[in-house]
Amino acid sequence: MTDTPHKRASWSGQAAFILAAAASAIGLGNLWRFPYLAAQYGGGTFIVVYLSLVVTLGFTLMVTEIAIGRMTHQSQLTAYSKLHRGFGPLGLLATLIPVLIVPYYCVIGGWVLRYFWAYVRMLATGVDMINGHQVLNEAGEAVVTGAGGFFGDFIGASFAPFGYGLLFICACALVIALGVKHGIEKSNLVLMPLLFVMAIGIALYVVFLPGSGAGLKYYLVPNMDALRVDVTDAATGSVSRVFSVAQLAKTILGAMGQMFYSLSLAMGIMITYGSYMRQGDSIEKCVRRIEVFDTIVAVVAGMMIIPVVYMFAVKTGTPVHDAMNAGPGLMFVTLPKVFADFGRAGAFVGAAFFLLVAFAALTSAISLYEACVASICDMLGMKRRNATFFMFFVIAFLAVFSALGFGVWGHIKPFGMDFLSFFDFATNAVLMPVVAIVTCVFVGWVIGPAAIEAEVLKGEKRFVARGLYNVMVKYIAPVLIGAVLVSEICRNLGLYGWSI
Repeated sequence: MTDTPHKRASWSGQAAFILAAAASAIGLGNLWRFPYLAAQYGGGTFIVVYLSLVVTLGFTLMVTEIAIGRMTHQSQLTAYSKLHRGFGPLGLLATLIPVLIVPYYCVIGGWVLRYFWAYVRMLATGVDMINGHQVLNEAGEAVVTGAGGFFGDFIGASFAPFGYGLLFICACALVIALGVKHGIEKSNLVLMPLLFVMAIGIALYVVFLPGSGAGLKYYLVPNMDALRVDVTDAATGSVSRVFSVAQLAKTILGAMGQMFYSLSLAMGIMITYGSYMRQGDSIEKCVRRIEVFDTIVAVVAGMMIIPVVYMFAVKTGTPVHDAMNAGPGLMFVTLPKVFADFGRAGAFVGAAFFLLVAFAALTSAISLYEACVASICDMLGMKRRNATFFMFFVIAFLAVFSALGFGVWGHIKPFGMDFLSFFDFATNAVLMPVVAIVTCVFVGWVIGPAAIEAEVLKGEKRFVARGLYNVMVKYIAPVLIGAVLVSEICRNLGLYGWSI
């Protein structure tokens, strides 16, 4: 089906929408950032805080975005101006987010493809080219480096990072060009079941490994000690651990930051996907089910990763906190070392794991790409395939910066960051919280929560969480998101010693 201003594409049903929205939400944030944050902030303690935020703040923001999309039948670029002409610039800001995220997200997707291919070759040849990576030293002698050397050499190469990223962009473009029903919906029908089966299968394999119990306990059991800090008594010099409000605040803010990324909020995705939703479908029920699917995958991801990294850290004498380092290091350096420790089974586990990550990254990248394409279709009346083709070149061009930012352009450091980290900072730390805050103010104080409630009631006899929604969108959500904005800026720019 081709999107035009007169005939808008739609999901085949409520289940298709839930699957598509869940596919968007389940991505790299679930598979590497959630496990790291859970390990850092007390395992089960962080999980409880995260779940509390998902069912309150996350629910509020997702209901808002989906309702705006369905009531306007527009993507984020034109939806706000259709409701109120004065808020048209908010649509432009919201569209800038996926335009900047898709390129670096696809570059990371290319990293995943490179590792998957390396493990496939390992299965075929028996040669561990990741942990047994050979390079030439200054004397011209061949030396073997570990996973860190393989990763560093790959992302620092002059073309390979862009080449693999381009393959990822092509895969997304193909799905988007086929349309909502024949492309996005059908791809999710294949990828999502595979993702769930593989995630559960790898998690079960890890759970039944000898010695995994300690790692599971470290991950799932709430550790209140993570909310305490050491305090020295000035008189006696004795040290005691006491409850810290600041540490609790960091845990909450860390969980909120993760929630934004994990649930695909303030990226334009849910507005776009909501615009394809049928009038009779229940927004409230759909959101609750999306939350369940997303949280299950996030928790299962931790069960895949944390126990094996914990066992590896204990075995090698590495501090657990160091082994659980954030970002690419956990997935592309630490985990390959862990898989190598599995012996011959490591190649199979590594291939399965990176295939799973590739599927998760692909479903999220498709949704981001779609938010860009839908915006062009709505604004210019362009046909879907033409808009997809146009965005392909825009995304590929912007991807060059992130792909080469660790190599030939590594000396260029905007705000002291490589290009990929800078784009991530600009979108996740700044633009997304700003868009979310202004959206809450727009709904809470301009068009009124009653407008959203009326849209929700088109698919239900009553809005069960109406009271919670009204209080959250008008008062609590803007304050909480404002705190995330300030903390993320301070963390990324190293201001006031703040770190999450």
